[in-house]
Amino acid sequence: MPHICTMSAPYPALRLRRTRATPWSRKLHAETVLTPADLIWPLFITEGAGVEEPIASLPGVSRWSVDLIVARAKEAAGLGIPCVALFPNTPAGLRTEDGHEALNPDNLMCRAIAALKAAVPQIGVLTDVALDPYTSHGHDGLVDDKGYVLNDETADVLTAQALNQAAAGADIIAPSDMMDGRVGLIRDALEMDGHANVQIMSYAAKYASAFYGPFRDAVGSRGLLKGDKKTYQMDPANAEEALREVALDLAEGADSVMIKPGLPYLDIIVRVKSAFEVPVFAYQISGEYAMIEAAVAAGAADRDAMVLETLLAFKRAGCSGVLSYHALHAAKLLDG
Repeated sequence: MPHICTMSAPYPALRLRRTRATPWSRKLHAETVLTPADLIWPLFITEGAGVEEPIASLPGVSRWSVDLIVARAKEAAGLGIPCVALFPNTPAGLRTEDGHEALNPDNLMCRAIAALKAAVPQIGVLTDVALDPYTSHGHDGLVDDKGYVLNDETADVLTAQALNQAAAGADIIAPSDMMDGRVGLIRDALEMDGHANVQIMSYAAKYASAFYGPFRDAVGSRGLLKGDKKTYQMDPANAEEALREVALDLAEGADSVMIKPGLPYLDIIVRVKSAFEVPVFAYQISGEYAMIEAAVAAGAADRDAMVLETLLAFKRAGCSGVLSYHALHAAKLLDG
């Protein structure tokens, strides 16, 4: 016997699945959109020419000599990625207690900046400001005889480092050291030195995370690090403190702020964006990248789907953009 509906209106009146039924409709109703313009590609630099050094703990990622960094930047620009971030692997013989190589106008970082701006002027260059790639002890700043990282003395060196990078052509200075007050010092110095249009993207909430291991391999600091970085990087237990850090950096002149790591701190991204309504970036860091690659290698996940889903999560949480080692891969997927 046929079913007879006795209800006065169809059931249910609103079917949320209706707009999900076809690919075109899902695209039309998407609340969050990811494009290559949302991506920043971190690149590791090494000495030499024609050199590519694969990083074992970051499968698919290498250190490149300056000439090959230029080639990578051209590839990124061709896919619509607007900015690359540079990190040097300073030769061991140039690493010292005071990280003095950071102030050398002919250091690896400055040569890479100048080469990129000459060859690919349309792409932005973001530079890391911290001393860990230059110190023999692996810390982000100067240390006293007890191993404590000195705040004010370090901030003075970081300011000089920022000016060195700006003079080489850096577009965005990104202090990643977590010293108190360094954003204000750097902003004042940039203004006084004629670099009014150089941006500051502060690592405003950088947590003392367990996810940084592969990055330290990439810049050659893992085996050098004495102790940990818990006296200057944030406690993963704290969220309110992140808001205070962001407020301070914005008051000191930061143009944008960064949350690091990424996925484990989506709640921080949401809170910062809601509280301040400023450009917020996330760094999908080396450990996050390595976990995706490990899942793919184990046959437990599809790389393309995981990459796009995780990047969408950052945009959905409120990010203006994301630093990701998967940036080039994602841009190729989005371009297709």
